[in-house]
Amino acid sequence: MHEHGYTGHIDAAHQGHYISHPETHPVAIEQVTARQILDSRGYPTVSVTLHLHDGMQVSASAPAGASTGAYEAVELRDDGPSYSGRSVHRAVAGVETEISPVLAGRHWTTLRELDDALRALDGTENLTRLGANAVVAVSIAAARAFAHASEVPLHVWLARVTDSAQRLPVPHFNVLNGGAHAANPLEFQEFMIAPVGAADEAAAVEAGAEIYHALAARVKARFHTAGLGDEGGFAPNIASPEEAMELLVQAIQDAGYTPGLNDVAIAIDPAANGFYEREGKYKIAGKLLGRDQLVDYYIKLLDEYPLRSIEDGFAEDDHAGWKLLYDAVGTRTQLVGDDLYVTDPRRISDGARNHYSNAALIKPNQIGTVSSTLDAIATARRFGMQSMVSHRSGETTDSFIADLVVGTGTGQIKSGAPARGERVIKYNRLLEIELDNKSLPYGLELAPTHAPEVALEP
Repeated sequence: MHEHGYTGHIDAAHQGHYISHPETHPVAIEQVTARQILDSRGYPTVSVTLHLHDGMQVSASAPAGASTGAYEAVELRDDGPSYSGRSVHRAVAGVETEISPVLAGRHWTTLRELDDALRALDGTENLTRLGANAVVAVSIAAARAFAHASEVPLHVWLARVTDSAQRLPVPHFNVLNGGAHAANPLEFQEFMIAPVGAADEAAAVEAGAEIYHALAARVKARFHTAGLGDEGGFAPNIASPEEAMELLVQAIQDAGYTPGLNDVAIAIDPAANGFYEREGKYKIAGKLLGRDQLVDYYIKLLDEYPLRSIEDGFAEDDHAGWKLLYDAVGTRTQLVGDDLYVTDPRRISDGARNHYSNAALIKPNQIGTVSSTLDAIATARRFGMQSMVSHRSGETTDSFIADLVVGTGTGQIKSGAPARGERVIKYNRLLEIELDNKSLPYGLELAPTHAPEVALEP
């Protein structure tokens, strides 16, 4: 694997801005409406509909995270008796009484112009007034409106405005859950299978589903239950990451596939915020590990299993730990920052300069707008870093991230297990895109060989 890190200088004016072309057609909005719906965990979230001048309606809904970073954009919830304080009536009201009057009755020429208006209306750094859950739903719906105005599919429009080569991604199926996503004692949050060597998207999804069912059989036989975590993965009563990895290797083989970095690989999201104790100490399977010991532990896992990616291996503010891990294995495996970066271009550029990781996780609701999400991907590319597009633990049946990952060509997505409607709708959308675009390549994005120029949107 190529070494990723800071490969050049970005001045403040150009940092992290995606390219946008003037071919984008303007959008005229008549009204914006919103309502409260339930996400996949049974908690409320925001659904938004843009009523366009030509009679078309485009909608979007906001996901929500369980394991959230301290620096994420902030959801607006009611904090009253309804749904134990999680209702979103204030966010819905803000869409209809504040956002709709600003967006309606004018022509919007670019998505960035519209997103900037949303940020200006909110007036806070982290969208705390109107709520990131309201703003991101409006922004995603607006992206769909621009694609509609341009008379192209959403993934095509995203590729055009970002000047990206489209690519069908390697799906990373979260098939074993722990941490904040499950009720078992397993500290690590996600154990994923990634069919890196699949011939195409259809073969990758087939492999994921077959391995998932093979794993189900093993879990049922051994634990006499097949309870699920938030993201559709199994959550058996295991306590050590090694037990989880062994189960994955066995399930891959049971399904007739080969465990390997170039075949069916494993990826993990320890989500170290969840087991960080104090002063550089982490508790795993009853043992307290220092930073050096935790790095050695990850190296042991890399040596013993076909592990291709480690996400949030250290806590979000433990920069010394991130640097230790990068120095030890940054040329050997993918190190992904999630809570570390929260899809923020500024944080990604800081991490690149300091060599904290070589990849960034991309979640639109962490940063609040599609434009800022595209800026985050552009920033990662500018520094020679990879990106992985991701869902959240509290999901809806919105498939936006499938078009996002294809349109930006990042080559990697995680959307939970190949089960449950809110998860598989993303994978099914990828299959639909492949069916309609048979010439699109499948697989991981090649590491940039140079730092491409990043232009401001006109």
